[in-house]
Amino acid sequence: MPIYEYRCQDCHQRVTLFFRTMTEAQEAIPTCPHCGSTHLVRRISRVAMVRSEESRLESMMDTDFLSGLDENDPRSLARFMRKMSDELGEDLGDEFEEVVDRLEAGESPEEIEKSMPELAGEAGMEGLDSGGGSEDEAL
Repeated sequence: MPIYEYRCQDCHQRVTLFFRTMTEAQEAIPTCPHCGSTHLVRRISRVAMVRSEESRLESMMDTDFLSGLDENDPRSLARFMRKMSDELGEDLGDEFEEVVDRLEAGESPEEIEKSMPELAGEAGMEGLDSGGGSEDEAL
């Protein structure tokens, strides 16, 4: 279903019009639903492509996806995390946004972890670094 965006030259409103077919879109005279004017100028709008989860994950496996990643640079990590979030197309929540914002400001992952220990769970990052083991083994 073609969707086109226009700007009305009379009332200056942005208008989105839906058409059932490409032929209908080409033959129709677009009309502003706000003022009824036919003086509309077509705008260039964003293109959205529906991709499967498999396709998105496959593109993340490409070595180009990791280009420019410097694991020792918080800002580089933040760019990578935003890129990954965009590729997944999902809202990862407020905590994710806070972490990325702090990385973009140059704060180290270690500093962020100290102030947000809940991100690593009860064991914290130390439990992950030590080679694992279950929480029961640590007790």
